Amino acid sequence: MEYLEKIDEIRNRTGVTYREAREALDGADGDLVEALIFLEEKFEGRRWAERIQVSGNELVEKVRELIHEGNVRRVKVRHNDKTLLEFPVTVGALGALLLPTLAALGAIAAMVTECTIVVERGPVTEFTEDCTPETGDEACE
Repeated sequence: MEYLEKIDEIRNRTGVTYREAREALDGADGDLVEALIFLEEKFEGRRWAERIQVSGNELVEKVRELIHEGNVRRVKVRHNDKTLLEFPVTVGALGALLLPTLAALGAIAAMVTECTIVVERGPVTEFTEDCTPETGDEACE
């Protein structure tokens, strides 16, 4: 993975600026995982939103992967700047409650060719209203 690709990956996963991503990567001697750990510790308690572009047929599987990651707090599925589905993962991950959500995702996947998954990550607390995709990829405080 090239240097710029690593910076983009850091930005996608954490929502930090290019400067912050570069400084973290340089401080970790180019080690992507170490840079991510550094930023996680630096911004402990801070929430951020990550955007992931997927095709309709990848939607359900990608959301399942995200739910199992552990630090995902809320998932929004958007198409053409409209939110199609939004759910908190802490509630959605409670077994049977997840089934209707995945069924809805399957229906959405059948209707769209491409969509964006907005993943809110961070500590287990309530999100404020200004922690939305409309505020961009910057971290929500």
